[in-house]
Amino acid sequence: MAECREIMAALFQVKTRLLCPLLLCLSGFAADAQTPDAREILKTVRVAQAAQNQSLSGRLRTGAQSIPFKLTMSENAIRWDFTDPPESLLLKLGEKDSRLEQMGKGGSQKVTAARFDDKVRGSDISYEDLAMRFLYWPNATVEGEQTMLLTKCWIVRVAPPGSGESQYSAVKVWIAKKNGAMMQAEALGADGKVARRFKVISGQSLGDGLWILKEMRIEAMSGGKDRTPSYLQIEKPER
Repeated sequence: MAECREIMAALFQVKTRLLCPLLLCLSGFAADAQTPDAREILKTVRVAQAAQNQSLSGRLRTGAQSIPFKLTMSENAIRWDFTDPPESLLLKLGEKDSRLEQMGKGGSQKVTAARFDDKVRGSDISYEDLAMRFLYWPNATVEGEQTMLLTKCWIVRVAPPGSGESQYSAVKVWIAKKNGAMMQAEALGADGKVARRFKVISGQSLGDGLWILKEMRIEAMSGGKDRTPSYLQIEKPER
């Protein structure tokens, strides 16, 4: 418990943050000589998600297709708004689980497991990816360390609590030691091979030590081969 309190204190003290609209980002936890508990690392990620308050605009790009969106983060919720045709998705971040809802004229409806593998607006992002349920899975271990984009990261592997809980057999996440930013994630299929990969390409500064995502690459694999990747791009924050 003492270690958890130290981690949570570091979370609110750090000034540098990287906000990622899909694999949302993370205020940091203090780097330590000892390997931290994987579940505590994931907990800091969830707390940081719920603490964000931003309004952003951007687009999903796959080949020649470019889809604009507006992203609003506030009060433990993340909302995606698309146009042409209009579609709104609301992600509610709870203490023990997340809930993705599709909003319409008749109200909101939960996106169930039957739709987890469906693509969002024809991109390589699935509805399960937006729900980020893997951050709540209890089966988590630290697999090692690796440097990504000149940043030292913990590699955390999480597995779903039971069969039928996910289209993925596991998810590997690269989390920066310095500031807790999620630099990369690989979702593994039933065969243990990478089914989707999310990788931060670049960020942009807002000043005062605050950073947001500039570009992320999303790759879906089919038959062991990369298809045309999708890119999630943030244009500029709305003040």
